[in-house]
Amino acid sequence: MSDSKLEQDKQETQSSFMSRVAGVGFFGGLIWAAFGFIAYYLNFSKVGPALVLAPWALGKWKSQWIGQLISILIIALLSILVAIAYRYAFAKIKSMLAGIFYGVALWAIVFFLLHPIFPGLEPMNTIGKNTITTTLCIYILYGVFVGYSISFEYNERYGQAHSDKDSAPSS
Repeated sequence: MSDSKLEQDKQETQSSFMSRVAGVGFFGGLIWAAFGFIAYYLNFSKVGPALVLAPWALGKWKSQWIGQLISILIIALLSILVAIAYRYAFAKIKSMLAGIFYGVALWAIVFFLLHPIFPGLEPMNTIGKNTITTTLCIYILYGVFVGYSISFEYNERYGQAHSDKDSAPSS
C-alpha cells in the first residue's frame, strides 16, 4: 500500500513540475517577446516579434500592431516547447551560466540556423550593431529567466529529496 502511495506522489510531483515548466515557458516568452516589441517600437532593433510570422503570413497586417500582438502570443506558446527542452537538457545545472548559454544558443539558432526561412531578416553583416546587441541581450535575459526558474524549481523539488537520501545514516 505504501509503495503505491509513494508512486502516486511521485507522479503528481512530476506532472505538477511539468505544468510549472510550461507556465515558466509561456510567461517567459510573453514577457521577453513584449520587451522585444518595445525594443522594435523604440527602434533599438530592426527585428520585432512579427519575425515569427514572416514565413507564413501574407499582407501588411503582420508588421502592424495586430501582427506584433499575435506574434507575441505565438512566441509565448513556442516558448513552452523551449522550456521543456531546457528542463530535460539542463534543469540539474544550478548555475545562471546555463541560462546565459541557452539564451545565446537560441539567438544563434534563430539568427544563423533559421535565417533562410525568414525572408525579411537581413544578413548579419548588414543588420546593424544595435539590432544584434539588443536581440542578443533579450535572448540572454530570456534564457536566464527560463533557465534559472526551471533549475530553481527542479532543485526545490528533487534536490532536497536527493540530499536527504544522501545524508541519511545507513544501517
